[in-house]
Amino acid sequence: MSFLRLTDVTKFYGATRAVSAMNLSVEKGEFVSLLGPSGCGKTTTLQMIAGFEAVSSGRIELAGKDITHAKANTRGLGIVFQTYALFPHMTVADNVSFGLEMRKMPKAERTERVKQALALVHLDRHAGRYPRELSGGQRQRVALARALVIEPPVLLLDEPLSNLDAKLREEMQFELRQIQRKVGTTTVMVTHDQSEAMSISDRVVVMEGGCATQIDHPQRVYEHPSTRFISTFVGKANLLDCRVSGSGAERTCVEVGTLSLDVDDTGFSVDAAALLSVRPEKLQLVAPGQGRIDGEVLERFFLGSQWLYRVATSVGELTVLSPNDGREALAEGSRTGIDWPAHCMRLLPAEEKAVAA
Repeated sequence: MSFLRLTDVTKFYGATRAVSAMNLSVEKGEFVSLLGPSGCGKTTTLQMIAGFEAVSSGRIELAGKDITHAKANTRGLGIVFQTYALFPHMTVADNVSFGLEMRKMPKAERTERVKQALALVHLDRHAGRYPRELSGGQRQRVALARALVIEPPVLLLDEPLSNLDAKLREEMQFELRQIQRKVGTTTVMVTHDQSEAMSISDRVVVMEGGCATQIDHPQRVYEHPSTRFISTFVGKANLLDCRVSGSGAERTCVEVGTLSLDVDDTGFSVDAAALLSVRPEKLQLVAPGQGRIDGEVLERFFLGSQWLYRVATSVGELTVLSPNDGREALAEGSRTGIDWPAHCMRLLPAEEKAVAA
C-alpha cells in the first residue's frame, strides 16, 4: 500500500479550478518532484498535502489514515519553504530546536536531536550563529535540519533552492538528495527547474493547467514524453510535422517531407497527422550526403561544453547540440549532413486535449 496517496484531489478558488482530479501514490522513502510552470497547480497540491489549503474534493491518505481534513499542525509533516522562514532573533540551534520545543520534548533529548540534525547538514560548528551570519546555502540547510529534526513521516519542499545562485544550487541539489537517502524520509518537492527535478527525483510529476500530464521516472519523462508540452518543457525538442503511413504492432511508419521513418511508438492511425520529436543532443553533424538529411548552418552559438547550431533543412529548421570535443566548429553558411539514431525518435499527437485551467 502506498505511504502517501492522493485520490481525485481537486481544488477550486471560486469558479477557477487550480488542481483537477490529482491522483498520486508515493511509496515510503521515495523522492517525488512536482514539476511545472508557474500557475500549474504544483504549489497548491503541496499546500493541500500540508493542510494549508482545504481540499475541494477528493481524499488524502498518509500511512492508511485519512488526513484530508486534518489540521496542518496535527499532520506532523516537515516543511521547507522557499524563503526558509528562519527566526532572525534565534541561533541556528534554537531555530532547529523550535519544533521539538512545541512538542514539549525533554531538554536533554532535544539537545541531542538538534546536535544530530546539525551534523547531518554539516552545520554542527555553526550552532551558535544567527541566520544573518550565514550564507544562503547554510540558511537552506538550517531550514532542512529544522524540518528533519522532528522525524516527520513526509518532508515537503517548496522550491527550496530557488534563492541560491546557479553554482550553489547545483551543489545543494546533490547534497539534498544525499541527506534524503541517508535519512530515508518520504519527500515531495515542488520545483519549476527541470534539471533539478530530473537529477534528484525517483519520480517526476509533470503538471500543466492543474493536471498531472505524466508521472514517471526522470529518464522516461525525458526520453518518452507523452505530450508536446512535456517534450518542450522538460528539455528542448525538434518537432516536425509528419503523417502516419503505416501502423504495426511494434512501430509506426511516418512520412516527414521526403523522409520515410520507422518510429518505435504505436497507437497511431494510418493517415493521421502527428509530430516527430527528436532531442537536439541526439542529432549528429556528419559530412553532407552521409546522414538522413542535409542542411545549411544558419547560426551557431558557443555554450562552453557544447555548440548550438540552427540548421535549415528540407523538413524545417533543426536545432543541434554538438559537443565541444576539440573538433573545429562548423561555420555559418556551411553545408552539413544530419543523422540520428532510430531509437531516439518519439511520435506525439499533432493536437493535444485541453487541460483544466
